[in-house]
Amino acid sequence: MKLYRHYITGSLIFGISTGMISLLARWISGNVILASPESLTKYGLLGGFGYSIAGALSIFLFGILAVPIRNKFPTLETIGDLFQLRLKRDGYLFMSFLIFLLGFDSLFMQAVGAAVLFDLLFNVPLSLSLFLFFLYCFVVAGLGGMRWIQKFEGISMFFIFSAVILIPLYFFIQEGAHEVYNGIRLYHPYLLVINNRDIFLFIITFVLVGFGQVITDRSTWQRLYMIEKKKVRITFWSTALVWCTVPISLSAMLLIVIFDGAFNETYSLLFMLIDKIDSIFLILLFSLLCFSVLSTTIQAELHATTVHFVKHILKSKKSLKTDHTLRRESYWISGIILFVLFTITLFAKFSLLEFLFFYGSIYASCIPVLLIVILSKRPIPRLLPYSIVLGWIIGKFIIQNADPLMTIWYSFLCTSFFAVLFLLLIKKEAKR
Repeated sequence: MKLYRHYITGSLIFGISTGMISLLARWISGNVILASPESLTKYGLLGGFGYSIAGALSIFLFGILAVPIRNKFPTLETIGDLFQLRLKRDGYLFMSFLIFLLGFDSLFMQAVGAAVLFDLLFNVPLSLSLFLFFLYCFVVAGLGGMRWIQKFEGISMFFIFSAVILIPLYFFIQEGAHEVYNGIRLYHPYLLVINNRDIFLFIITFVLVGFGQVITDRSTWQRLYMIEKKKVRITFWSTALVWCTVPISLSAMLLIVIFDGAFNETYSLLFMLIDKIDSIFLILLFSLLCFSVLSTTIQAELHATTVHFVKHILKSKKSLKTDHTLRRESYWISGIILFVLFTITLFAKFSLLEFLFFYGSIYASCIPVLLIVILSKRPIPRLLPYSIVLGWIIGKFIIQNADPLMTIWYSFLCTSFFAVLFLLLIKKEAKR
């Protein structure tokens, strides 16, 4: 019988290239496809580029932390192991539940992205396409584990980068870059405005939210311990550099759609893009791009969230002593998670950016707490994990009528204040 560790890591050790493929498979997500049109239409071309740079910076910043984490905690497998090692039992359970909720939130966003894109791409009932898609993800990630996930990541990256290179190239050669630029100046001059303070606030806020997403991400922590130690930092930095090309390419595709006229709503841009592609080969390539992006992200998140739930929440409540029972529970939990996602996705409608703003406050609030847990050499105060809740509530609900971007900063600053306060209190108690 194989160990549960084999289900978690697949007994794999990544070099730079395989580590990059695995990290890109996680972070080139449905959010990139769906948020790029919203960023472009709300904040213009600079917003599209800013989204790309901010996302890359988030991965880059975690790359700086990667080596200190591996040096200080050499035997971990998951982010939950860090909490178990550094926090009191109540803080460990609190953070484990919070990380599970963030994992479910991430899966939910990918599932809704799948619903939007499948509805646009396939002329079949949405419930059928979603069911088949989730069944595929369950077989690969829920039953197969990390080794099966890794087998599909390479071919998915091939389809993704083939699409983001060939489709914009085809249209810019066909239409001409000068014609596209003139069309944007004529129909959408607001997209070229760069002297807008909101754009810069959006960029630095998204760096904060993005870094919060990366530092709390379960699958990223798993891969951090699967990459060869001496290649960890360069792998994350190279991943950041390659990742930023994808949103830029998607923004370029959308410019092709709107340069010769107006559009009705943001999501209609994707429909217009598909309608504008007149080559069967490119339509197939774009469909494979969407399928690859969504499937690799959901598989990575499903596997990591399931492992986190079984290892750090279910195991603390039930007597799960053997590798066989841990694997069996993982099959059940991954199936239940996908069934819940399938049910609620059919009825959910929302703006992706608004959803990111709501959860962005939580991600931003997690940053100071995680940094203290990782970097501090002192004992961790029992109350430290709860500063996330205090900061989030004050920033989100007590400071009302604030700009959605500013509420994220208020939550971050309030949590930082409480985290430092708890650190000072325990230092004062230690001196007595």
